[in-house]
Amino acid sequence: MRRITSVIALLSAFAAAFAEEPSYGPQTDQHVTAELVAETTTLRPGETARVGLRLAHEDKWHTYWKITATGYSPSLRWELPDDFEAGEIQWTVPRPYESLGYVEYVYEDEVLLPVEIRVPENAEPGSEVILRARAEWLMCTDTTCIPGGVDLALALTVEDGASAPDPDRADLFAAADRHLPRSHPDVTATAWQDDDAYFLLIESAGDVLPEELYFFDANLLLKPTLTQEADFLDEHRALLAFAVDPAGGTGDRFEGVLAALSGEWTVDGRALAGITIDTPLGTEPPDERLAAAGTRLTPAGAEPSAPPVNFAVVAALAFLGGLILNLMPCVFPIIGIKVMGFVNQAGSDPKSVVLHGVTFTLGILLSFWVLAGFLMALRAGGEQLGWGFQLQSPVFNYALIIIFLLFALNLSGVFEIGQSAMSVGDGLTRKSGYSGSFFSGILATVVATPCSAPVLGSALGALMAMPPTQQFLAFTAMALGLASPYLVLSIFPKLMAFLPKPGPWMESFKQGMAFLLYAAVAYLIWVLAGQLVGSNGYADTALLKTFTGLVLIATAAWVYGRWGAAFRAKGVRRAGYAIAALFFAGGFAAGYPTPFATDLEDAPMVVWEDWEPGKAERLVEEGKVVYVDFTARWCVTCQSNKAVVFGSSEVRRRFHEMEVVTLQADWTNHDPRITEALREFGRTAIPVNLFYAPGLDEPLILPELLTPGIVLDRLERVADS
Repeated sequence: MRRITSVIALLSAFAAAFAEEPSYGPQTDQHVTAELVAETTTLRPGETARVGLRLAHEDKWHTYWKITATGYSPSLRWELPDDFEAGEIQWTVPRPYESLGYVEYVYEDEVLLPVEIRVPENAEPGSEVILRARAEWLMCTDTTCIPGGVDLALALTVEDGASAPDPDRADLFAAADRHLPRSHPDVTATAWQDDDAYFLLIESAGDVLPEELYFFDANLLLKPTLTQEADFLDEHRALLAFAVDPAGGTGDRFEGVLAALSGEWTVDGRALAGITIDTPLGTEPPDERLAAAGTRLTPAGAEPSAPPVNFAVVAALAFLGGLILNLMPCVFPIIGIKVMGFVNQAGSDPKSVVLHGVTFTLGILLSFWVLAGFLMALRAGGEQLGWGFQLQSPVFNYALIIIFLLFALNLSGVFEIGQSAMSVGDGLTRKSGYSGSFFSGILATVVATPCSAPVLGSALGALMAMPPTQQFLAFTAMALGLASPYLVLSIFPKLMAFLPKPGPWMESFKQGMAFLLYAAVAYLIWVLAGQLVGSNGYADTALLKTFTGLVLIATAAWVYGRWGAAFRAKGVRRAGYAIAALFFAGGFAAGYPTPFATDLEDAPMVVWEDWEPGKAERLVEEGKVVYVDFTARWCVTCQSNKAVVFGSSEVRRRFHEMEVVTLQADWTNHDPRITEALREFGRTAIPVNLFYAPGLDEPLILPELLTPGIVLDRLERVADS
């Protein structure tokens, strides 16, 4: 037994000798130094002690507060002795920080984030306790963000007596206490929302309010700004106004920290840099005087009225979008039919013809105004949130797949949309008088809706960023675009002679368009597959090629069946056979399985490495030229750029000769690191392609649409830098 005990003791000592040594003291990861520190020199059984994560930042570097829209906050993953428990990080008051026109809440220089540690009753006096934690953070400058992390350890002794403060840490914890916000018993807050602004009324029943206030929003309701608008109604009352963040959150409470940027708060005789605010969010001001005071405030960061030129462009595009709706197969044949109805009803009286056209236009306008009101109601309910990045949602893409598939099946003749609507409206459209023309306008919009859904979806993304009044005007422009051919033809009925006559060709045209939607379905399935199971470089693109090939082969079968039938004339059949053969050959070639080859002698295929913050800069320090592609599967332009550029053997050969490292930042699914990196380059959308190289002070940003010539030209510039 003694021998066994000796062996165990020997093995334990041997393992301890080779165990990882705890990381005591300050530990540095690139631009931030972290350390675990304690407020007292000892621990006492059954009591709560305070330790803290001290972060020391290099000049121009920062980390984030507990709430951040673009980065992530510091964290601690504890490894504690048995029965010891660690509380949550206590967040001190941050400071607002502006970069590239965007404001975040950050920590700079030196900060201490306290954490309470509960010492168990059974802690043995005289024993040494080692507190271990993994600290992680995101450190950023104006142009760069890098994930950081270190392993930390702190050794303390358990003693029976009262824990003595550590004099070397007293100032550090005192500063943290001053910056830890607390509720103020003498301060009340009232918050409400009015249109595109939030208001916060602060009333102090005791001390005079600090002279300069700043509210740190914990619910991401407000548009972050470097300064905030405040109206001091008197020395005990202040009204603050904030702009609504269109991409922010929603909620029924107004929560955060109200900091004193100059002066201080006093709570129970202690000076504080900030106090906590948590109050219900109302929908109207408490009284008329406060409503009047609110009208005098312009919230910092509020969207200014769009410049006339910009809105004119938007309105023109909306008009053009409405005009294009008339080219959709379910709308186009109606033009001649409806305008002829105007002419028949009005006889030879030109004024009556014009009035019928105007009345028909009013029917379309009314329909679009109802649609605009519906979409504005959705916006008021928060439905627009995240619309700019909706394709990053697998659920959204799955819904699009279903919608496009149903539209394609409809165009293929599997079922019909709008037939009952046409029959219901037939009586109204045949009514004599202007009511028939009015209801014909409503019917035209109803019939157009299924075909125009993709167009309206694209327009929605742009319109939701506009103020309500401009939204309404833009929808009006779109309605006028849809109505304009009818109106023009009612004014000049002789122009109808130039319109194609409805006939059997319309059915072929409609069925042909279905295959474009089938192609969209195939593409979205590929996007969805990447979101659910991940991307796999070149091998993964083979799936998209297979889908494309199958759609082309299906098109070939449709052409063969429609124009190769025996009842067709000989010349028509031959043309059908030839076109079908071309589609079949193209589909077979597009989807033909090609093995992934990297050993091509002169121009090997490009192999992408995963991008991460700071990786390109590190490779440049090693003397490498780096090409970074910010991309996503749902970005058609991105995929087109990649196919065109790296389908060129000359581009691949030159990349191989210069040993260019290719990094891919895949934004198919939401990644806050990529969002932040794009923002640093002043971009909010992709594609974004960059060259990094030794000798370049800043990355070289390429145009959105790429060709092999453009990429080779920029590569030569990089080589000469």
